[in-house]
Amino acid sequence: MQAVRIDELELFEGWSQSDAGMRVRAGFPISSGTGTKSTTVVYFELEPGEHLGSHTDSAEEVLLVVSGSGEATIGEEQAAVQTGTLAVVPALVPHSVKNTGEETLRVVGFFSSSTVLSIFDEPMEPFGTRYFATPMIEEEAAVAAS
Repeated sequence: MQAVRIDELELFEGWSQSDAGMRVRAGFPISSGTGTKSTTVVYFELEPGEHLGSHTDSAEEVLLVVSGSGEATIGEEQAAVQTGTLAVVPALVPHSVKNTGEETLRVVGFFSSSTVLSIFDEPMEPFGTRYFATPMIEEEAAVAAS
């Protein structure tokens, strides 16, 4: 059994050099790297005014807003999201989430694959790349934690 407490996760911070509002704290507590066969879970936090950069994922994702409020953009559609909201993001559809509230926006994403390739429109620092795969390799994790 895998049991993970969200409040005990070590999150990495990612940001854009060209977009000051693109900043996120995230972690992938469950993936093929932890032994799953068909699931990956991402947890991320956005402070007020921050957004997760637009990107696509290789697998379908279900987003669950754990706390806070914001706006999700999925393809051409936008919707307000708040605590308890679920949203489906089809594989390979560009999407992003923005915190429009006054408290930290906390979101869990459930992917339908144990490995996921995410491609961002903007490079994500401190990695200097637009491409991310789960599970993160040890070198990426070390850079993220520093």
